[in-house]
Amino acid sequence: MAKFLVTGAAGFIGRSIAAALLARGEAVRGIDSFITGKRANLAGLEAMEFVEGDLADPSVCARACQGVEGVFHEAALASVPRSVADPVGTNVNCVDATLNVLVAARDAGVRRVIYAGSSSAYGDTPTMPKHEEMKPSPISPYAVAKLAGEHYLASFTRVYGLETVTLRYFNVFGPYQDPTSHYSGVLAIFCRKMLKGEQPTIYGDGEQSRDFTYIDNVVHANLLAAEAPAEKVSGEVMNTATGKTITLNETFRILRELTGYQGEAAYGPARTGDVRDSLADIGKAEERMGYRPLVDFREGLRRTVDWYRSGEGT
Repeated sequence: MAKFLVTGAAGFIGRSIAAALLARGEAVRGIDSFITGKRANLAGLEAMEFVEGDLADPSVCARACQGVEGVFHEAALASVPRSVADPVGTNVNCVDATLNVLVAARDAGVRRVIYAGSSSAYGDTPTMPKHEEMKPSPISPYAVAKLAGEHYLASFTRVYGLETVTLRYFNVFGPYQDPTSHYSGVLAIFCRKMLKGEQPTIYGDGEQSRDFTYIDNVVHANLLAAEAPAEKVSGEVMNTATGKTITLNETFRILRELTGYQGEAAYGPARTGDVRDSLADIGKAEERMGYRPLVDFREGLRRTVDWYRSGEGT
């Protein structure tokens, strides 16, 4: 019987967490509806019990949570532009699905749920770095949906005693991130285009900054969150990032060096719902569960470019 459930197991982050758990010898169950997840991402995860199903269906959640000790809830429609275009779909696949997972986890006697929160909850407030005591100020429907999930987790801890941990991810990138969609992460899109000799587009002036976080750091934080003492982490929200920031223009220059791309970037209008700058204070995660980033930005970018260059990401 599975010890851990990973939702969104055919997606970028869920697949990476499932692989790390399997590498440790854990019994893992994965679930995905393939709205954004890819069947190809399940290659190498044959030891995982897999369920195809939609978390918007409470009965699917109930079956998925049976017998597991911990849940890594990574499934979402993780896109600001998509949420602007389809706020209702984002709500169903983020808020409704999260509530269904929590109810199912409570009823099945799950010990702990770790939730993929989002730095978008902070909005465009000028204070840097972003710390967990700041008042949330979400801009996009996606940010609102992810913040609603956080509040549901905290409520289930206080009302039902379910252990919950929210990790607010900052601009995660790395292998298995889909580069083929307009809604994909900027680094995935840039890597694919620049390796093919195609011109990437920076939306805005390129001086907006991000705390880009390599996937191994996010996986590391999730594993720590699953194991940390409840008195230190249950009911808490913690940033998951590197604590360093870089502009998109600087990122483009590094990628040009790593990919061998010879051209310049195109520039387009800033996108609705995007924040200008993002930088995390990661002190709380370090104090509560010993988190420190394992891979810095440039090394993570090098590994990512190598992965896309190998053809696995196409």
